[in-house]
Amino acid sequence: MTKTPIKSQAPQGLGEAFARATAFIPYIVGGDPNLDATEELLYALDEAGADLIEIGIPFSDPIAEGPVIEAAYLRALEAGCTTDKLLDMVGRVHKHISAPLLFMSYYNPIFAYGASRFAKRCAANGIKGLIVPDLPFEERDELLAPCRAEGIELISLIAPTSNERIARIANCSSGFLYCVSSLGVTGMRQDLDDSAKRMIAQVRATSSIPCAVGFGITTPEQARTVAGFADGVIIGSALVNMNEECGSLGTQAIARYARSIKQAISN
Repeated sequence: MTKTPIKSQAPQGLGEAFARATAFIPYIVGGDPNLDATEELLYALDEAGADLIEIGIPFSDPIAEGPVIEAAYLRALEAGCTTDKLLDMVGRVHKHISAPLLFMSYYNPIFAYGASRFAKRCAANGIKGLIVPDLPFEERDELLAPCRAEGIELISLIAPTSNERIARIANCSSGFLYCVSSLGVTGMRQDLDDSAKRMIAQVRATSSIPCAVGFGITTPEQARTVAGFADGVIIGSALVNMNEECGSLGTQAIARYARSIKQAISN
């Protein structure tokens, strides 16, 4: 049975996560390698200082993911993780941690579940926000309405190819903007270009919405650089890769790594 720590601080809202300093937003795959391990990892990331935690719902055809996260999705599915089981686990955890929890899901699982039913279950189990990478901004209304009805932030994404759409997306979004730092799929990168910095400059010309940068950030040094111009730093593939490579010691290794990232972006 997974130990359940008790936290005195209630989960904060998404806006509060960006109010004090650059937010650290780790991403993990729900159910990889199993749901008990994911539960322990959520507690560990919260203790390590995560300001928000993003949980990926496993899906068989994750078109935006690189090989690291794609393999984690497969492991989670093979271990029997389902959307309902993941929701049940999150429902237990969210009451005992400070960091708000977000789901990252492709649209197909949400469509199969039913958008309204999905939003209701997310809200009932403590999910504060939802990221859907394959849902175009112009086609989000079918999901936006049920999310708003349940008080869930539907997080918009912008990418280097968004161009003239950036201002419009920024002005019509809430929670925060997920700024995709580079073209292609998720994955660890040795070098990051200045695409995200340029996108955020475009956003800030018309909107005050917080901007968090993801895709490719791996080292504390990269995180510190991004923190110099962004409101949030999202790290996924590095954590997911560490979770696989370290086996039973993955939670401890990830907690140490998460603290190093938190320290880097806080200085």
